[in-house]
Amino acid sequence: MTYSKKMDPIPLIQVRNLVKQFDVQTVLNGVDLDIVKGDLRVIMGPSGCGKSTLLRCFNRLVEPTSGSIVFNGQNIMDAGIDVRALRQSIGFVFQQFALYRHLDVVANITLALRKLKGMSRAAAEEKAMHELERFNMAAHRGKYPAQLSGGQLQRVAIARALAMDPAILVLDEPTSALDPVMSREVGDLIKALHHDHITMVLVTHDLTLAGHIAPEVTFLDQGKIMATDSIANLSAEHQPIAIRSFFGARS
Repeated sequence: MTYSKKMDPIPLIQVRNLVKQFDVQTVLNGVDLDIVKGDLRVIMGPSGCGKSTLLRCFNRLVEPTSGSIVFNGQNIMDAGIDVRALRQSIGFVFQQFALYRHLDVVANITLALRKLKGMSRAAAEEKAMHELERFNMAAHRGKYPAQLSGGQLQRVAIARALAMDPAILVLDEPTSALDPVMSREVGDLIKALHHDHITMVLVTHDLTLAGHIAPEVTFLDQGKIMATDSIANLSAEHQPIAIRSFFGARS
């Protein structure tokens, strides 16, 4: 009788021994991380631990000092890598939305589609409206960022990223500028995107958000990944003090 061994899925992103130094400060210190297609990976940790730097290394907004990041089978640090194509494949949603204030909602979404993908105005607007309808934002298509709430701005930022059909969506502190009600709405949106099999990795300080969207989180501290587990387990008394103090020890 022949037995077949079940193989682990090949990571979409594979990070190995990643180091990033700024002058004498080591921000990332030997990070190993796998992101598999369909994952929703939540990364948490104290301020200054390297979370946002790690995300920015994925598309070389920050240049790693050493180590490797393999994306879709190719080391993004190779000399011949097309960085512009890489950034189109990794949809990045910034902490403060990074929308152009002088452009309306549709123009914010269609700009990259027209300039980077060469789409016609009509095709780009059709694509933009498809994403806006997904997020119940079609009625706001002609508004400018100053006319939108924080939750609406976040929806537009996510719609803009997804309009490029990226292989992965990366979100940097997606609820940091939002009140609790809007944070819950964005959490529901992230869960819906995960249900649609969109691969995502996000960093957050928001324990409520993390517990709402994912069964486990990855804890980063002092530039290293210390644990991946449920928040309940990470907050238990047996955990090291650095982990326990972040998640809150339970009696």
